[in-house]
Amino acid sequence: MQNILVPVDFSKDSINALEHGLKIANVFNLGLRIIHVRKEKSYDTPFVLKGKEKEYAKTTEEFCEEIVRKYKPQFRGSGTFDYVIRTGRIYKAITNQAEKDESMMIVMGTHGVSGFEETWLGSNAYRVVCNAPCPVVTIRYGYHKRSISRIVLPIDARQDTRVKVPFVSVLAKAFRAEVHVIDVRVTNARDVINRLKRYANQSAEYLETRGVKTVRDSLKGSSIADMTMAYAVHHEADLIAIVSSHRGNPLGMYLSSEAQDIVNHSPIPVLSIHPAYAKFK
Repeated sequence: MQNILVPVDFSKDSINALEHGLKIANVFNLGLRIIHVRKEKSYDTPFVLKGKEKEYAKTTEEFCEEIVRKYKPQFRGSGTFDYVIRTGRIYKAITNQAEKDESMMIVMGTHGVSGFEETWLGSNAYRVVCNAPCPVVTIRYGYHKRSISRIVLPIDARQDTRVKVPFVSVLAKAFRAEVHVIDVRVTNARDVINRLKRYANQSAEYLETRGVKTVRDSLKGSSIADMTMAYAVHHEADLIAIVSSHRGNPLGMYLSSEAQDIVNHSPIPVLSIHPAYAKFK
């Protein structure tokens, strides 16, 4: 079943991601599944809450049920809204669940109580972005806007830069969003500039022929990541779409330096797509 998968560790960051995931599930008329991962089968630390008269504890299952019950009225997708609890390595359990469910997307916070740290994404979130079988949206806790009206699509000189375009087209049409296709460079080399223009123009044409409102722009500076983020902030974008890795990386197990900087530091949600996910047509 296709769904939106949201890792939840009960932090405010992961609940914020859940609220974004609900919006996407509703727009695409999909199901939504929460996943919580235990490190061991016997590990289930109760969560202690303070009541008016005494302290009391809840199990992981009870917390998951409470979240589903609280957010069920906001869910309007055609599938199911449920949760699963898995055991093992956190990033592996999340990516395995996404593959099993054939999830359309993983939506997750960038830091929280189970390793979702701000810097370096935390080992678990970092590995999810690198290994996920589907696109991943990472969201900082401070970002609360739920809709997507403007998407920034940076194009660099590598061929894999265009694999994100078909998915962005689908996303933009569903949200009726405007896409800013920007070619970004740090060099004045003529061959690079020509390749960039060709890739960016092909990407813009792909979007336009599918009825997506498109804006073309070009940027030149000292840092692709900094230019992309500054442009997105200046134009009040709601999403930056990047390729999470590039062919040539051993096993695709790490982010390119530009992708790493954007995902780590962008105040705006980031959509990461692995080169193996789709081919540009």
